[in-house]
Parts: sequence; structure tokens; C-alpha cells
Amino acid sequence: MQVVNSPLQLYQEANDAGIDIIWMPLRIDQSLATQFDDGSFAIGIDPWKMDTIAKEIVCLGHELGHCNTGSFYNRWATCDIRKKHENRADKWAIERLVPLEDFDQAIADGYDNIPDLADYFNVTEDFMRKAVCFYIHGNLAAELYF
Repeated sequence: MQVVNSPLQLYQEANDAGIDIIWMPLRIDQSLATQFDDGSFAIGIDPWKMDTIAKEIVCLGHELGHCNTGSFYNRWATCDIRKKHENRADKWAIERLVPLEDFDQAIADGYDNIPDLADYFNVTEDFMRKAVCFYIHGNLAAELYF
């Protein structure tokens, strides 16, 4: 059975959780998440910077990861603190978009390279490399292995 991630699923998850998603032009990033003083969340996404559905899925998954784990930092935070929050959001997104059981099944079904796995899960190849590192090596340092 093919696992299919879709942006609509993620938009619906955000809506069900009370997370506002705002389409807006962003000067630097493709997407961002924020938590307000009242504890509510919002995600800003620049869909005009998304050249594939897979990229939109990965961006939405990552930003939902920030909201679901409370991994936020201020823009003046040191690099190591920022990376810690980014990693927590990525790990949440990996577990949501590429669940371990489905990952193992895909490998057993013959999806044995990054492009095929990325297509199978409808995510980017860069994200799939992180997922493989997370499940195989226990970290997100894809640059060390690929």
C-alpha cells in the first residue's frame, strides 16, 4: 500500500488543532511558525516559493512540528539553540510524514534508494535523507552519510 502525504491532510490537521495557516509572501523563508501570548499558533507559508507538492508537504510538516512540540526560539537566539528547535521540529515531521513502520515496510517492498522513497512518501529527497539518518543512525546529520 502506497503511503500518500498530501498538503490537504496537513492543512486539515492544522485546522483541527486550531492552528491558523496564512498564505503570505515571505522575504526570506518559505514558511514560519509562531506562538502567540495566548498560547495559540499560526503558520505563515509562502506557496509561491513552493515548486513541488513535496516541498509544500515538508514545509507544512516542519512548521506543524514547531507547533506540536513547542519548539520556538527568538531570532536573536544563538545558533545552537536555534538548531535544537529546528531538529525537534524535523523529528516530529519525520515521524508524522515517514512513520517508522511505513518506512520499514517500504524498504521491505523494495524501495531501496532515496529518490524512490521520497516519491513513495511524497516528500523531498533532502527530507528523506534526514529521515533515513534519523531511523538508521539516530541523528539528522545527513551531510555525514550522503
